[in-house]
Amino acid sequence: MPESSVVAVFTDLREEGRELDSLVGGLAASKWARPTPSAGWGVAHQIAHLHWTDRAALLALTDAEGFAREVEVALKAPDSFVDEGAEEGARLAPAELLARWRAGREALDRALAAASPDARFPWYGPPMKAASMASARLMETWAHGQDIADALGVRRAPTARLRHVARIGVRARDYAYAVRGLAVPEGEFRVELTPPGGAGVWAFGPEDAGQRVTGPALDFCLLVTQRAHRADLALTATGPDADRWLDIAQAFAGPAGPGREPRGTR
Repeated sequence: MPESSVVAVFTDLREEGRELDSLVGGLAASKWARPTPSAGWGVAHQIAHLHWTDRAALLALTDAEGFAREVEVALKAPDSFVDEGAEEGARLAPAELLARWRAGREALDRALAAASPDARFPWYGPPMKAASMASARLMETWAHGQDIADALGVRRAPTARLRHVARIGVRARDYAYAVRGLAVPEGEFRVELTPPGGAGVWAFGPEDAGQRVTGPALDFCLLVTQRAHRADLALTATGPDADRWLDIAQAFAGPAGPGREPRGTR
C-alpha cells in the first residue's frame, strides 16, 4: 500500500472515531443502556467492545507476547470472550467508559503511526500490517456505530471512508465460504459499487468476470458487516456464485454471525 494510502487510512480511522464520539459524547446516562440491534447489547456494550478491541490492537502492535496471552484466554472461551469483554466495560459508569474509549483511541492512533509500515503484527486471524489493522478497526467502528445509530434512531450520512469497509468485504469473500465449510468459487468476482454522492464507481476484481455484484456502496457495507438483511438492500448479483455470496458475505473474522432479520419480520 503506498505511503499516502497508509496515512489516509490512519486519518480516516481517526475521523470515524470522532464521528461516533459526536453521537455518544453528549448522551444522557440513561440512553447508554438503550438496546441495540445486537441481541443483549446496549449502547454501552457497543462502546465497551470497541474499547476492548482497540486495546487488543494496541497490545498486538506493542507487546506481541502480551497479545499472545490474550489469545490464549480467548481460546479457552471462544464462544463467550467477546460478550464477556463487552459486559465488563458496560458495567462502568458511562462517563468512565467514554473516557477510557477516548484514551484508548488516542493510544492506538499513536501506535499505528509509529509502527513499521512493512511489519506484520499478530491478530486473532492472520497477522496484519498496521494499515490493514487500521482498516479493520475502521470497519468495526463504523459497524458498531451503525448499531448505536439504529438504537438512537439517528440516520448517519455515508462517507467516502466506506471504501475501506467495502474493500475488506471483497477481500474476505473466500473466508466467508471457508468459515461455513463451503467450497470457495473459482476465480474473482467483479464488484462495482456506487459511492456516497453518486460520482464514479468503486470497482474491485476483473472487468470481464462472469460473476458480478453491483449496487450502492452503503448497502454493500451494511451487508458484509451484517447490519442489514439482503432483502432490504439494493444489491444485484449476476451469476449463481455471486448470488450465493450475497447470502453469506461477512467482512469480520470469526464465526459466521446470525445476521439481521428482514425489516418486515422484526
